[in-house]
Amino acid sequence: MAEEHVKVLVIGSGPAGYTAAIYASRAGLNPVLYTGGEPGGQLTTTNDVENYPGYPEGINGPQMMVDFQKQAERFGTDIRYGMITKVDFSGYPHKVWVDNGDEITADAVIISTGASAKYLGLPSEQAFANKGVSACAVCDGFFYKGTDVAVVGAGDTAAEEATYLANLCPKVYMIVRRDEMRASKIMQQRVMNTPNIEILWNTETDEVLGDDSGVTGVRVVNNQRGEKKELDIKGFFVAIGHKPNTDIFKGWLDMDETGYLKVKPGTSHTNVEGVFATGDAADKVYRQAVTAAGTGCMGALDAERFLVEKEFEATGEIA
Repeated sequence: MAEEHVKVLVIGSGPAGYTAAIYASRAGLNPVLYTGGEPGGQLTTTNDVENYPGYPEGINGPQMMVDFQKQAERFGTDIRYGMITKVDFSGYPHKVWVDNGDEITADAVIISTGASAKYLGLPSEQAFANKGVSACAVCDGFFYKGTDVAVVGAGDTAAEEATYLANLCPKVYMIVRRDEMRASKIMQQRVMNTPNIEILWNTETDEVLGDDSGVTGVRVVNNQRGEKKELDIKGFFVAIGHKPNTDIFKGWLDMDETGYLKVKPGTSHTNVEGVFATGDAADKVYRQAVTAAGTGCMGALDAERFLVEKEFEATGEIA
């Protein structure tokens, strides 16, 4: 078990983490980045990314993250495979522990741990991941243009996904477990006023159906009558929420009831001096690769300014 001090520690390796590392390394801050349990984040489970600027032909999600990593390494980022399992933000510099037992102190910590989409837990759902099953209509809806699709969920996210897909698809089934929706009234009205959305009340997913080509349908069951029926669809969108990967920061950082980290508006500053939150760990609204990368840039710039101010406080000079 080693002890080490670093100037900037980046926790996480999606678009936010790698972008933060690129900016921090170009600023001469010698960042160390720990990839976490899923190097590359959610994009590693995405086949085609067509909405990230600069890739006119689109790009495979895992390859995109390899490109981000190479760019961060090119400027000197020390990328390490491992997970941060514990933090102590009670003093300064900040302390963290790696899953191999190493202890690291850091002058600035940039959190880019992301979020994980919640799924129903069906084996068939996992079998067709990226073959018709998706947790992001904005990301993947275009691939199902002109086909019938289904959305699972009853909250604002599900309502937004359904109305978004209704502009692309002739028919959108909305699978709602209860006899009412949790979505806000205005979002419910939007769904109700969209003629090609059909809401299946008191309905749950029994199994996602498909073959080598991908999803071909879904079998649903009415949880009051027990009746089952099959719907012919090509896309199955799960919109039952995301869980931010922020458990290790509980008790240290301000977060909302779901676990999303709170930042000072317009910045990446958390309530702890020298700790910055970026990407999907702090974003429950947009959750896109391009917005995550943008906040990664913000995190690095905020960290750089913070360190300059710290140096000035200590020496009266700007390094």
